Amino acid sequence: MKKEQPITKNVYELAQERLDIIFKEFDNIYVSFSGGKDSGILLNMCIDYIRKHKLNRKIGVYHMDYEVQYKMTIDYVDRIFEANKDILEIYRICVPFRVATSTSMYQSYWRPWEEDKKDMWVRELPKYAMTADNFPGFKQDMWDYDFQIYFADWLHRKKKASRTCCLVGIRTQESFNRWRCIYQTPKVLLYHRYIWTCKINNDIYNAYPIYDWRTTDVWVANGKFKWDYNHLYDLYYKAGVSIERMRVASPFISEAIESLALYKAIDPNTWGRMIGRVNGVNFAAIYGSSHATARHRIKLPKGYTWKSFMFFLLSTLPEETRNGYLRRLDVSIKFWRTKGGCLSNEVIQKLIDAKIPIEIVDKSNYKTTKHPVRMDYLEDIDIAEFKEIPTYKRMCICILRNDHACKYMGFSPTKEEISKKNKIMENYKHIWR
Repeated sequence: MKKEQPITKNVYELAQERLDIIFKEFDNIYVSFSGGKDSGILLNMCIDYIRKHKLNRKIGVYHMDYEVQYKMTIDYVDRIFEANKDILEIYRICVPFRVATSTSMYQSYWRPWEEDKKDMWVRELPKYAMTADNFPGFKQDMWDYDFQIYFADWLHRKKKASRTCCLVGIRTQESFNRWRCIYQTPKVLLYHRYIWTCKINNDIYNAYPIYDWRTTDVWVANGKFKWDYNHLYDLYYKAGVSIERMRVASPFISEAIESLALYKAIDPNTWGRMIGRVNGVNFAAIYGSSHATARHRIKLPKGYTWKSFMFFLLSTLPEETRNGYLRRLDVSIKFWRTKGGCLSNEVIQKLIDAKIPIEIVDKSNYKTTKHPVRMDYLEDIDIAEFKEIPTYKRMCICILRNDHACKYMGFSPTKEEISKKNKIMENYKHIWR
């Protein structure tokens, strides 16, 4: 694995070196641009790079327009596109793929720009939008993340490119999953062993030039270089949202529920249309940061165990939703009983001290210093590593949060999800040959 230079340069200078490599090595480059602070920084940096080096080329901009967004985000996207239309090739995606939602027990996903619900759209289709008609390979069972893979291949073939690179503005500071995306990518999937790259298809790569930036670096760069940015962040700041928690994302995913109520104050016109667009939005806004959705300390009702409370909560759900949770629970219970989850020595010792029956396995199929531990589900456990241990309390939290994918539990994929993944791999097997 190719190592970075010793940290004698700042993150901006290191990002410039990565752009040097990208613009020299790839003939087709596009930026995944959400309108948020990280993708905005990355796009502004690429625009400056092209202008500074007087490159005789354009750069693509891939913007997934989720229909329901803050007006300030839409205005920012429009400003960037208009101000740099001489060097940008714009792909404004307005496609009715599936998007996860955590606002309702009845609805696990919704579709932006769904033609059958045109009378309910939050806003008009934007100018130069690319719809499903532009993509012959689009299928109704595609999720938004499936479409991203499809688009990369579609653009690669459309451009007849030798090598395609999608620039993604993620930072390892944001989450453990993003850290793993950088530091646990198999060497075989790296481009020339650069740890900030990842192969997604044959001759198609993702690159993460600002993976080592911190939130403060983003705002220092905006101030120093006078880059345009989404002024929604100014209102977030005035509303008391910390800079680490300011996000621009689809408003109905689990990570956005706590701030969903801000739409009422910041963008009331959009809010008025949102509440009729997706099931449960108003309830999620009212209770999304309360005990009712387990966002703070959750208490066990009198007369219940966590297991019996879980089954009570399941009994209140629609059959399809209930069965979805039960399938995931079954997968997780079997996993912990047969394979075991990887835990550190410190956590293992805490389980031993608590006299919890466990079986420690010496070897693991994963590259880790942790040890697989087989065990049964617990009611609850009072340790800092609560989220690493299988408990019925965690399952209750998933249900209360309408976390249909059970991200909070870190569940393994269900058979249905594995089947869907296999279908996607089958569709694109010609690419891997």
